[in-house]
Amino acid sequence: MPTIDLFILAIVQGVTEFLPISSSGHLALYPLLTGRADQGLEIDVAVHVGSLAAVLLYFRADAMAALRGGFRLIGGDRGHGEAKLALALVVATIPVVIAGFALSLSGMGGALRSIAVIGWATLIGAVLLWLADRRAATGADEWRMTDALLMGLAQCFALIPGMSRSGVTMTAARALGFERREAARLSMLMSIPTIIAAGVLIARDIMKDGDVALGADAALAAFLAFAAAWASIAFLMRMLATWSMTPFVIYRLALGAILVILAYT
Repeated sequence: MPTIDLFILAIVQGVTEFLPISSSGHLALYPLLTGRADQGLEIDVAVHVGSLAAVLLYFRADAMAALRGGFRLIGGDRGHGEAKLALALVVATIPVVIAGFALSLSGMGGALRSIAVIGWATLIGAVLLWLADRRAATGADEWRMTDALLMGLAQCFALIPGMSRSGVTMTAARALGFERREAARLSMLMSIPTIIAAGVLIARDIMKDGDVALGADAALAAFLAFAAAWASIAFLMRMLATWSMTPFVIYRLALGAILVILAYT
């Protein structure tokens, strides 16, 4: 893949992965709107892995707490706060793993990567985010297992390009009563096991095929996505200290409207 394409895709991924505007939708749109060859799932996952490195580094204290909690769970200690965090992340991840596997078996994944689907999903996600953000009764102070399960179920809708993984999880978190920065933090922590699972599967396929060129392209894309994602996370966490989700809602409404018009004209 030409370096310029890798650069654009990586920057798009890094900027949009943790903003509630759908990274997968933007990645799917690039070949659809430019006429370029589809970058393939391998590059998609490579840029997601770069984003994963950024969130692990930015939230390293939480990530280490979850890792220690995982060992506590293995040791049978479920009462510690770190163990509860690790278990909540597992609970939140199971639904999307099952849904993703089912989608893969159905063979419908390619059909969802259309301008019409992305456009409508972008619009619907915008409305849901706006409603949850405006009507949220902030007061949740603990991430319970029921919260993790509900946010995990919401995350399944992110398999539809345009819905946005961060968007649906932040929407669910706001509806459950979490304040904006905490909703963003939980959403980003949920991304860690999800991206790891997807990255491991595709990395296995890359190693099996022995495609060295693809490996080099993927490494470059991952590095560029890491840099962009770090900046995006820092921006989002600072922004949500004083702003609402409205700017993202407006962007999604505008983008969704343009895509729907393009799809039907």
